[in-house]
Amino acid sequence: MDYINAALLGVIEGITEFLPISSTGHLIIAEQWLGHRSDMFNIVIQAGAILAVTIIYWRRLLDLVLGWREPANRDYAAKLIVAFLITAILGLVVKKLGYELPETATPIAWALIIGGIWMIFAEWAAARRPPHKQITWLVAILVGIAQIVAGVFPGTSRSGATIFVAMLAGTGNRAAATEFAFLVGIPTMYAASGYELLKTFKDGGAAGEDWTALAIAFVVSTIVAFIAVKWLLAYIRSNRFTLFAIYRIILGVLLLGMAATGLIG
Repeated sequence: MDYINAALLGVIEGITEFLPISSTGHLIIAEQWLGHRSDMFNIVIQAGAILAVTIIYWRRLLDLVLGWREPANRDYAAKLIVAFLITAILGLVVKKLGYELPETATPIAWALIIGGIWMIFAEWAAARRPPHKQITWLVAILVGIAQIVAGVFPGTSRSGATIFVAMLAGTGNRAAATEFAFLVGIPTMYAASGYELLKTFKDGGAAGEDWTALAIAFVVSTIVAFIAVKWLLAYIRSNRFTLFAIYRIILGVLLLGMAATGLIG
């Protein structure tokens, strides 16, 4: 049963990591029924989802590396690096301050609701601007900050926060904003996974980790995320994110009701 639960968590992670509905929020809620997991478990299965995006964008990543002589590629890569560095530095500060993820549903529910309203507003505002594809330095900086905000407030959604910050800050094109948000997530989540692995080994916690369950969840997350991202990239070509915003608001309200009645913690 533990391996089945791990696989189910991998499915949840794979679906929710890149859809703007908050993977961390869903995992925290799911763990109330499927069993609590270590921070390393949650971060490593997120890396599985990131691996799926790495595979999908491998041509774009290779072009950025091999085509660094092109000014456009250098500019884009520099903005990715700056966004990542902002996230990394602020992330270390948050860690040093001893921040812990909430284990109750109420703050996650409010983040889902507020994030859903924010998404509807962002779509409305972006629709009134020319659909620019350019990633500006302001977009890069704000995306880096948005990743930390999403990490501190589970339920916000890293992909949702970064995509809509990019859209509001000047990149009105959904596809361009989504690509930058996803590409920034690659080094961010790999770094987070590596940090957590080193910390676990250093603290001697590796012996207590169920590596088989972790491997199962990682593989399932990778496969499911690959399918989910392929679907999302096709979906946003002709559709807005409004459907996800409505889902977030409904889920948030349901969670508040379940928390009020004691059905969940």
